[in-house]
Amino acid sequence: MQIIHVDDHILVLDKPAGLPVLPDGWEKDAPYLVKMLEEEFGKVFIVHRLDKTTSGVMVFARTVESHRSLSIQFEDREVDKVYHAIMEGKPNWDEKVAKFPLRADVGKKHRTAVDDKRGKPSETRFRVLKRYQAGALVEAKPMTGRTHQIRVHAYALGHPLLGDLLYGATETDLIARPALHARSLTIEWNGIRKTFTAPYPDDFRATLESLNR
Repeated sequence: MQIIHVDDHILVLDKPAGLPVLPDGWEKDAPYLVKMLEEEFGKVFIVHRLDKTTSGVMVFARTVESHRSLSIQFEDREVDKVYHAIMEGKPNWDEKVAKFPLRADVGKKHRTAVDDKRGKPSETRFRVLKRYQAGALVEAKPMTGRTHQIRVHAYALGHPLLGDLLYGATETDLIARPALHARSLTIEWNGIRKTFTAPYPDDFRATLESLNR
């Protein structure tokens, strides 16, 4: 866990993949992010979430006032969230807006599913950054905040994220998790727009190197 920024009001970090934000329902005694942070920094307030398997930038509030300010920014969609992901296959587009309505917690595997009748409005904007023989590095900007949104929208477009077996990816030795990284987060703080960025973790970078070869 790498701390990117900390002051009296907010804490920004680079979350490693495999570490849940809150206690895991299956492994209640396993380490989790909030507990680790509070042992070092005292009380923190959750503003947004990342999946256990997703790496990258997260922001936490350290006061009630900053929690309120950040929460309003997220609710009003004033926060710019940029993810980088590795898709299977070769998208035949350079940019794509996915607007499939999504319904969470479907079936025994608790997947999120496209549901035109009961799903909630959802939007993700994809842009291809680099193409490889067997995949593509893409930028994904979620305009809404549904569970597994980027992963499901990628699957619905016919290009599931590499390593994302829950959403239709084929088995691979390249990466042992869905290839998704929260690359940057832009919030308004102290009257200015500020962007925090997290470098690729080792497994993500190694996967890109392998695809490039």
